[in-house]
Parts: sequence; structure tokens; C-alpha cells
Amino acid sequence: MLDGTIQKTEIAKDDWIRGRADVPVTLLEYGDFECPYCGMAYPVLEGLLKEDPETVRLVYRHFPITNIHPHALRAAEAAEAAGAQGKFWEMHGMLFTHRDQLEYDDLIDYAAAIGLNNKRFDREMRAETYQKEVKRDFRHGIEDGVNGTPTIFINRLRYDGPRDRNSMRATIAAILKAERRRRRAA
Repeated sequence: MLDGTIQKTEIAKDDWIRGRADVPVTLLEYGDFECPYCGMAYPVLEGLLKEDPETVRLVYRHFPITNIHPHALRAAEAAEAAGAQGKFWEMHGMLFTHRDQLEYDDLIDYAAAIGLNNKRFDREMRAETYQKEVKRDFRHGIEDGVNGTPTIFINRLRYDGPRDRNSMRATIAAILKAERRRRRAA
């Protein structure tokens, strides 16, 4: 399930993080809001975070694959614009929930639905204000060996197993068990 590929980039304060910094398991997802597989992974990752907030935190980085997902870059920018108004995770959920409806007018509607200042959102979207943040995440993905979405790292190791709750939960349990053994041996 863990393929040995190590995440090279550090989690930084400008990453989108849900959960406490002191938890033992960090899930890092490189995702694309238009990707059907990311859409299927979304409720699983959300569920893992909600089920065990004392153990798991989630980090999200953009990896829009624009050659097959023409709305992915704009959707990522919308998430960043929402984040600038303190609502990244609300927009993240909205985009994954409606990943087949990502036209510009849809993004404006989602911004209103989550309570953003729509004039600011529209202005920043038209100016492509947050494209540099999306491109930074994409470069981090390249550095980390990402070539498709979703790419998930668990405690810096790439996870290539099934993206269902039980499989991911078993991998997390195995990581925790190995960590306990390592601490006892030290």
C-alpha cells in the first residue's frame, strides 16, 4: 500500500491544513477538483478526519491536470480566493460536491452560497490573483513525484492502495503500530 516514494517537500504554514499539528498521522492529498477519482476520495478523507481528529490531519495541495480537466485550474483558484476570505475548506467541499459543475457562473454561485464577498471574489478571480499559489502547489507535486490525482501521502510515504475507508484505516493503523514499536525500541 505504501510504495516507498517519500514526500520531499515540507508541510508549511501556507499549506491548507485541517486538524491539529500534534497528531501522529498526516494525510497529504494532491488533488484536482474536476478529477472523478479525487471526487471519490473526498468523502473517504473527510470521514477519516472526522472519525479520528485526535489521530489524523489533512493537508490539501492543488494539482490541476489541465490537459484533461479544463476547469481544474479555475476551480483551484476559486478555492484559494475563498481561502483568502477564510473559507477554503467550505469551497473545497463545495467544489468536490459539484465537481461536474465548474463553469465560472457556478463558482460565483458557490462563493455566494458559502458567504463570500462576491465582488472581491469576482475581482480576484478575473485578475487570476491566486494562480501563483496553485502553481506553487503543482511544483511541489512535481518535486514529490506526483503524476496523477489523487496522490496521497501518509506520513510522507506515498499511498498507492485502494482509496476506500477500510483500506486507508488499516494502513493508518499499521503506521501507528510501527511507530509505537519504534518508540519502544528506542
